[in-house]
Amino acid sequence: MSTEKGTQEQTVTVGSSRLLKGAALLAAAAVFSKLLGTLQKIPLQNIAGDGVFGIYNAVYPLYLLILFLATAGFPITVAKFVQDRAAARDHAGARRVAAASALLLTGTGVLCFLLLYFGADALAGWIGTAAAAPAIRSISYALLLVPVLSVLRGYFQGYQNMVPTAVSQVVEQTVRVLTMVLLLLYLTEQGAGDGDIAAGATFGSVTGAAGALLLLLFYWQRSKERRAGNPAELTPAETADHSESCEAPHSPGKRLERSGVEKPPCIGEAAQAEATGPVWTKEPLGRLMASIGAYALPICLGSIMTPILNLIDAFTIPRLLLGGGADAAEAMRQFGLYNHGLPLVQAVTMVASSLTAVLVPAIAAAKAADPAQLQARTERTVRMTGLLGLAAAAGLASLTVPVNVMLYQSEEASGTMALLALTALFGTLNIVLAGVLQGLGAVNAPALHLLAAAAVKIGGSLLLVPRWGIAGAAVSAVLAFASASALGLAEVRRLTGAPQRWRASALAPLAAAALMCAALGALQLAGGPLLGAAAPGLGSRGQAGVLALAGVALGAAVYAIALLRFRAVNRAELEQLPGGGKLASALTKLRLLPQGERL
Repeated sequence: MSTEKGTQEQTVTVGSSRLLKGAALLAAAAVFSKLLGTLQKIPLQNIAGDGVFGIYNAVYPLYLLILFLATAGFPITVAKFVQDRAAARDHAGARRVAAASALLLTGTGVLCFLLLYFGADALAGWIGTAAAAPAIRSISYALLLVPVLSVLRGYFQGYQNMVPTAVSQVVEQTVRVLTMVLLLLYLTEQGAGDGDIAAGATFGSVTGAAGALLLLLFYWQRSKERRAGNPAELTPAETADHSESCEAPHSPGKRLERSGVEKPPCIGEAAQAEATGPVWTKEPLGRLMASIGAYALPICLGSIMTPILNLIDAFTIPRLLLGGGADAAEAMRQFGLYNHGLPLVQAVTMVASSLTAVLVPAIAAAKAADPAQLQARTERTVRMTGLLGLAAAAGLASLTVPVNVMLYQSEEASGTMALLALTALFGTLNIVLAGVLQGLGAVNAPALHLLAAAAVKIGGSLLLVPRWGIAGAAVSAVLAFASASALGLAEVRRLTGAPQRWRASALAPLAAAALMCAALGALQLAGGPLLGAAAPGLGSRGQAGVLALAGVALGAAVYAIALLRFRAVNRAELEQLPGGGKLASALTKLRLLPQGERL
């Protein structure tokens, strides 16, 4: 009996370890793919110029919104429905979920493709430039591929197999960026117009989706071979894992004592298990599709608000600039300048989004365990997020001139870029607060907050862009994200009963950020002339790159030391970070962190 119990406990440990490793792999792939997708905008601007850059940034949010309407929420929904059936060993039912989801999403994908392809001219007119129509038609083909891609990712995640999703994300972004760069080089060499070059850039989304879909179909075929009992297809790790965690189909009555869930049949025995096990009733496809759609709809509504904010810019800024006297080409060039700062801000917020995968269950667990623990964990999470977001926002705002020259070869619109940098603070807070609220069970609150932010963005753009141009658009973006952050903080305080200490504890971080900005200003004032005299061969772009990279290192060091000296961060908070224990010990030895200091 003890041997059997020990084996079962080992099985639980192996399953948990495998799930954690899969989640970590998925998070790493998501960070890599998002970083690659964000930074690909830099060569786009460098090769094609701000006119094409503006068209691309006007079209891509429209595609994202349509894509979210067609597919958002479905990978999670498919994973949930598949997982339920896989736990009951209804593998045929799991495949039926994939088939029903594919039918449903393919239908919506075809409708959205027709909307974009045949409505391209009208949509381009709403944006304010006819040159956007070829790019809209080009990117519309991706909507024929992405729906099935989403279903397959959800299917594999339902079996807790994160490898296909992770690898497909990397393949998708890699193929997308390679296609974009190759077409940009070819079309610019051929002297194509801005509209055709932008269409080439957006076509990368089609080839990226095709590459990822082919890879997932390969994984699907391989999984069918495994289910058919082909042991040659198993890797040694999978063989060991399933030898510990599966049971033969002739003993279906055994259950894991600690989890209360039946063990799945061994790989290679699934077909036999289905043949000798219970006979599952096939769910009607129509009813199954309705259930899947009803479950996915709330998730979809909560997800589309972020692309809506970007789409508001695409439909308002160029038209407001046209109303101010600019022609179509100049309006799109100005819109391209406005988007100089967005890739860097998105790279910062991307890190915050990767934290939500572990944040939601952690907050939910604290909510179930202890209200005091919930308050402490929530307050600490928001504080650390605010500290990191403030550093990114203040640092980027201080370094906008060298960063702008380094990335885009021009100082133009550096002031607008500095204003947009402030959204890094509120953007990271919004993402993490959304994760906290979801963990607390307030799943609709983030969508409502972003809806309020959208209203602020529209009103601010209508009021400020005619007066201040793209700088007014940047101010309205800051106000929109700040309003969403304020609403999120208020809701979190209401749900957790956390004390009103966040505003009082902001003085030390603000002082640290001010010191960092002063240090970065001094670096540019002194370092620019010194570099010009010492290394004239670098050129203006090379010197700006040296200043920008040196500024990142200097700013991080000044900010971190100031936080420690002002006691804005303590040992308990440091120890929560990856490798934080070793970092805290090292800082203690350097006398930057008092010995034994804790909350």
